[in-house]
Amino acid sequence: MAANFFSYLRLPVLASSGLAALGSGLLYFKQNEIIYPRNLPAGARTDVPQPKDFQIENSESLQLQTPDNESLHAYFLRASSIVLQQNVTVLMFHGNAGNVGHRLPIGKVLSESLGCNVLMLEYRGYGLSTGTPGESGLAIDAQTALDYIRNHDELRDTKLVIYGQSLGGAVAIRLVAENQTKGDIAGVILENTFTSIRKLIPTAFPPAKYIARLCHQLWPSEEIMLGITADVPMLFLSGLKDEIVPAHMMKTLHDICKVDHKVWKTFPNGQHNDTVAEPGYFDAIWAFLVQDVLSEKVDNHPLESVDVSKDELWS
Repeated sequence: MAANFFSYLRLPVLASSGLAALGSGLLYFKQNEIIYPRNLPAGARTDVPQPKDFQIENSESLQLQTPDNESLHAYFLRASSIVLQQNVTVLMFHGNAGNVGHRLPIGKVLSESLGCNVLMLEYRGYGLSTGTPGESGLAIDAQTALDYIRNHDELRDTKLVIYGQSLGGAVAIRLVAENQTKGDIAGVILENTFTSIRKLIPTAFPPAKYIARLCHQLWPSEEIMLGITADVPMLFLSGLKDEIVPAHMMKTLHDICKVDHKVWKTFPNGQHNDTVAEPGYFDAIWAFLVQDVLSEKVDNHPLESVDVSKDELWS
């Protein structure tokens, strides 16, 4: 979730009971706008960075049609190296603000340095996608992207890894739970993900903590995680200085996860929006892909350690 969005919700002035009540009312009646701030930063609905802006050449811009007639924008980045000797496709779900173009530096590392195909989905109501976001709608969007991969000539026989950041982690958990019997999801990567929206509210929006039960956007990842019984390897990436999603929520998700192959990786200085730029982040993904997804021996990465610069990240 976007730190720059939630920061203003913490202003001391909200300590007054009148403004707290107003804020609580806004949460109840306008919670979709609060939870899915798709217009942040300014221009996010129209100004979507393109792969060429980051010198990514082997890519496509897609429009995927959902069963309920929304059109979803997505980027398909083909693996541009053979670092991984087996084909891996990463289905990537972003956080609750910005657009898919803002995550292209991450997609570039995955496709060029780690050698994965990457499908980067833009939820309904975000960027160049149509519609209005909501919990049920985003679940449809995620399933649409997964089905696209399953029916794609280049991707259907690759090892499929679901990767979600923040809200995207909640999307990923639900998608895996609903598709675990298919047997074609080879791994899951979760970063700075919450246990549920209701449990997150006291941290992200303190004045509304007493009406959290009225929130209809649930994203009950903790509950859903308990229902994942298929042995799908999972990697948990946690920034210990996350100022939006308490790090203990990620630890809870890890601890209750029932899969046999699960990896816990912390980043002591990682905050909510920049954990991806912490040293060793992509090394952890590399090791997970090789050892847990492909079941191969982990040797040193054939390239030097790769990282995303914090200057490349939007905030």
